[in-house]
Amino acid sequence: MTSKMWVTMGPQHPFSHGLWTLKVRVDGEVITDATPIIGYLHRGWEKECEHRTYPQIIPMADRLCYSASMTWSHLYVMAVEEGLDLEVPERAQYLRVVADEICRIQSHLMWLAAMGTDLGNLTVFLWSLREREIFLDLFVKLCGQRLTTNYPRIGGVRNDMPYLFERDCMRAVERFEKKLWDIIALMDDSAIFLSRMQGVGHVTRKEAANLGLTGPTMRGCGVDFDVRRDDPYEVYDLFDFEVPVSQDGDAYGRYAVRIEEMFQSCEIIRQAMAGMPDGPVRVKAPRNVPAGKHFARLEDPRGEGLMYLISDGTDRPYRLKVRSPIFVNVSASKRLVLGARMADVPAVMGTIDMCLGETDR
Repeated sequence: MTSKMWVTMGPQHPFSHGLWTLKVRVDGEVITDATPIIGYLHRGWEKECEHRTYPQIIPMADRLCYSASMTWSHLYVMAVEEGLDLEVPERAQYLRVVADEICRIQSHLMWLAAMGTDLGNLTVFLWSLREREIFLDLFVKLCGQRLTTNYPRIGGVRNDMPYLFERDCMRAVERFEKKLWDIIALMDDSAIFLSRMQGVGHVTRKEAANLGLTGPTMRGCGVDFDVRRDDPYEVYDLFDFEVPVSQDGDAYGRYAVRIEEMFQSCEIIRQAMAGMPDGPVRVKAPRNVPAGKHFARLEDPRGEGLMYLISDGTDRPYRLKVRSPIFVNVSASKRLVLGARMADVPAVMGTIDMCLGETDR
């Protein structure tokens, strides 16, 4: 007969992908209970926004998640534009879509690199980061920064795409679609990888809905929903793309969804560049937002991001509330690891794609 004990994983454990702790109760090697603990990175982000003007918050939104800075600052400016009832130029909307999808690809590649090391495959780490550098270089050409991009603006984007950016973007996409198959082969042709991913961390479609899971974690459990398609923003309704869904509900299903999402992002970028209209990329926005309650949401690389803005007619928000997809997804940790073994925890939790900056704020 085995004795039950609590084991603390984190906050500096390699599996955690950030500063958080997962306490698991084990009966031998089998996990019978789990408790996630967050809060190590709390910065008072929402409270700080109450003391800054609306434009000053844009670079702060970048810091919610450094690997998804483009989508978070995009979400913020959409919430303010909703309050201003501001119409964004069509060219700016196309540029935002291109930037968001570049952001999605490089974010998924960072996740894939981390999954490679989690499962003992250093080559996946090196190859994934090699491809990610190319998309970060596109960010440098577009806005001068690799991570904290500070590119969206209230009323559009900071600048138009530079000379030859379209050419460089298309070259990067075409190259990446070929190289991604090489990375897939490293993973899917590995019996070790498959044995550690398939059948572990299983969540049913109903459980995913009840837990409030969003993004690839949700779609990997059979829930067919994507904000870009089902509640389109900007010009996403003009593009033809598929929403990857896996019925497996396990760690491998969540992996497969993110892989296919990168292919779909390439297709969206290709269509956006082909249909890019002429015109301005920004309109002048008023300093003050009329009093009211305003709401915006988009499809972040990690799930559904939401911002709820309460304005009081001044040049700074009365309240700005963030709904982080990882804050909700990490709350499902207990359900994900129940019945798994200790060795399965890195594989299971890695498929959530943790980002503690946006979680703790």
